[in-house]
Amino acid sequence: MDVNGVVAEGFEPVRDAFARNFEVLGDRGAAVVVYRDGHKVVDLWGGTKDVDGTEPWEPATAQIVRSATKGVAAAALLLLHQRGELDLDAPVGEYWPEYKAAGKERTRVWHLLAHRAGVPVLDRPLTPAQAADPVLGAEAVAAQAPAWEPGTDHGYHAQTYSWLTGELIRRVTGRSPGELIADEIAGPVGADLWLGLPESETGRVGRVAQVDPPPEPAGLRTRPKRAVADAYADPTSLTTRAFAAITPLPDENDPAYRAAALPASNGIATADGLARLYASLIGEVDGGRRLFTPETMELARTERSAGPDRVLVVPTRFGLGCMLHGAASPLLSPTSFGHPGRGGALGFADPASGIAFGYVTNGFRTSVTADPRAQALVRAARGALPA
Repeated sequence: MDVNGVVAEGFEPVRDAFARNFEVLGDRGAAVVVYRDGHKVVDLWGGTKDVDGTEPWEPATAQIVRSATKGVAAAALLLLHQRGELDLDAPVGEYWPEYKAAGKERTRVWHLLAHRAGVPVLDRPLTPAQAADPVLGAEAVAAQAPAWEPGTDHGYHAQTYSWLTGELIRRVTGRSPGELIADEIAGPVGADLWLGLPESETGRVGRVAQVDPPPEPAGLRTRPKRAVADAYADPTSLTTRAFAAITPLPDENDPAYRAAALPASNGIATADGLARLYASLIGEVDGGRRLFTPETMELARTERSAGPDRVLVVPTRFGLGCMLHGAASPLLSPTSFGHPGRGGALGFADPASGIAFGYVTNGFRTSVTADPRAQALVRAARGALPA
């Protein structure tokens, strides 16, 4: 399989790792882009646009990035804070009065971003059509009683993050989250990413699917920890219920789903779009501008939640809407912040090295926070940096 694109001198290990992802780790179609100090140093793509197709992946090919969307939505809210339009310490009910129902009146805005709001599940899950309706989604989370006292613990809000963050954006700005991201993030930065795919861009987006991992070497069989396996197997657990807040699972290739705006799960981006966004959060970027002030960047990556995650079960670390470097989601270094997408995509920035990273794929695996293909590329990028 031919690998297309270019790498700057010193970043050849990333190209080698990218090729190995196809040869050994089962990638079907994918792209990776890395910026350093605002300049592109890796731009690679290969395979097919559709997971089971024959049309080649092109430089402008985009894919759904699942929960990597969460980092983009967080950037939108942090920009509102940066402009003085959103107080992170204010009660959510100050902007969204209906949210005070069912014991949530003390929930702070930052609790939503740090997965401390206590509403990762819905007692009455939404269908895909209902989930795409921002009014119904907002009403559902506003009425939901918390699973724990807001602010006292953390657990991954896999699906409900969509309506928590989306409605807050609407209440503050009067605009949809997709409009805000297009106008305030993607446009100024020159990033190919969308929340609510425009019809004009549908031809660029490949079909995705779940794919089986390659066979493990003889004698080596990895197993999830018993507690994690039990949580996913138990239909009553917070783990299962959090991911089932939309039931049945949406068809991610459905044009109607792609046109919806779900900040937790259905953003669509190129690898360059993700990397370019994160480059703009930590500095100037070629052809675009810096989005975050240094103070906002530090806010984003300051730890707000850490330890055993009540939904994912394993220990996780969150800043404001971003995952932080840790065992559950290894990034480049302890200064890194960003977000993976379940089963594949990854975008993050690392202020210490000036690195911004974006990886997208059309073949999703069973991993939640640390896909082996993305991790191989991160390790290669780390190895390319001076000691």
